[in-house]
Amino acid sequence: MARGLWFLSRAVGRLRPLLVQGPTRGFSASAPEQLHVCVVGSGPAGFYTADRMLKGHEGAQVDIIDRLPTPFGLVRSGVAPDHPETKIVVNQFSRVAANGRCSFFGNVTLGRDISLSELHKTYHAVVLAYGAESDRSLGIPGEDLRGIHSAREFVWWYNGHPDMCDLCPDLKNTESAVVLGQGNVALDVARILLRCKAELATTDITDYALDALRGSTIRKVYLVGRRGPVQAACTAKELREILGLKNVRICIKESDLLTTPADEEEMRNSRIQRRVYELLSKAASAHGGNNYNDQKELHFLFFRRPTRFIPAENGSTIGAVQLEKTVLKGDEVTGKQVAVGTGEFEDLKCGLVLKSIGYKSLPVQGLPFDKNRGVVPNLRGRVLNSESETATVERGLYVVGWLKRGPTGIVATNLHCAEETVASILEDDKKGVLRPPSDSKKHGRTGLLEILEQKNVRFVPFSGWEKIDSMEKMAGQLRNKPREKITTWDGLQKAANE
Repeated sequence: MARGLWFLSRAVGRLRPLLVQGPTRGFSASAPEQLHVCVVGSGPAGFYTADRMLKGHEGAQVDIIDRLPTPFGLVRSGVAPDHPETKIVVNQFSRVAANGRCSFFGNVTLGRDISLSELHKTYHAVVLAYGAESDRSLGIPGEDLRGIHSAREFVWWYNGHPDMCDLCPDLKNTESAVVLGQGNVALDVARILLRCKAELATTDITDYALDALRGSTIRKVYLVGRRGPVQAACTAKELREILGLKNVRICIKESDLLTTPADEEEMRNSRIQRRVYELLSKAASAHGGNNYNDQKELHFLFFRRPTRFIPAENGSTIGAVQLEKTVLKGDEVTGKQVAVGTGEFEDLKCGLVLKSIGYKSLPVQGLPFDKNRGVVPNLRGRVLNSESETATVERGLYVVGWLKRGPTGIVATNLHCAEETVASILEDDKKGVLRPPSDSKKHGRTGLLEILEQKNVRFVPFSGWEKIDSMEKMAGQLRNKPREKITTWDGLQKAANE
């Protein structure tokens, strides 16, 4: 597959003025010494870090690299197409990229095109912000059957991520879909399956996903959670939206809504949990009775955990999920209520399973990594060389976002996370940690360009992304959509090189 699209000679020509003139346009001869910073990953955590770095240090020169030709990470590939208001933040990120001291290098993969060691030798500070691009596994029999996908894969599919454009989930040969999990991502995928397709047609959902959803035979979606409605991991905003879908009947067992003293205590301590429970209780009362007007159905199944995936008659595709009923018991260590199996099982027939049980970050060579938590050991964003109590800081190496704290929070959560990491970088620089007299000279952007040229890596600058952006928006206008996404690697590379 052709990996590049922007020949290095042209790119160097466009970047040369920045390399010659220094970190910013119009800097005087007495400008602060340059602090070369590389941010790996161009999602919210990466761009918030670049923004705070540029504002916090007048001599900072920030380069953002990303394995995709397109910037913005999960804002582009993770945020649901029917949530355009969440995507407005890309305007702020675009202004960051337009700063004369900031450059974007798309189509550059850490670990393949450039190593962590090479970046460390080239920059005073390297900030890892590449998020979570894998999934947790349930580790139960049948997990490899066809028709079982992670929610991440499904989300990337309908959002046009080039890694998932060929996923082709089968939506035509089943009436029922099971979503394992009850967090916001689980609600997102359930909502996309059930929402009116005429409403989706005016969003930036991919054309192939919209066609597949129009032909879908899925009438029932089951959201399965190990614990009860009080412990549901979604936010009230997301829950309220899915409960208000047109022509969708909400199904919740009244017995699942019964609360214990421990549940009441949780709700007293959490306004969010109390509000989620109230919304579910109200929906159960409002939607009771028979199913009229050929409505679709959304079932909330609480106190259930998957124990086995059962194949259909052909032996290769999913036919049902075996669920074990659970009860809640207090954990003496954490103080939380945990789900414990009862030994009572039931089978739930379905032809599609979406596992929304959590994203997982992946390590790169030379990077300390906590495999159990899926994060890089760190102290306020400073990477530690191990997980032990005697761990020491890896000089010049930092982490931010999901790789720092785990796959939790919303887009804005990354702002505070980035501020903490940048504060650590600025503190270390002030103490002389990043630029000791004995250290060899760091070449920053110039050094990066030399490495990419030596390896014949054809990167995509932000101007290349702007061409992709313009082309997508023009195609979208013809269909009354915000944009029609280009969804293949070749297509993106060709558009960026037009």
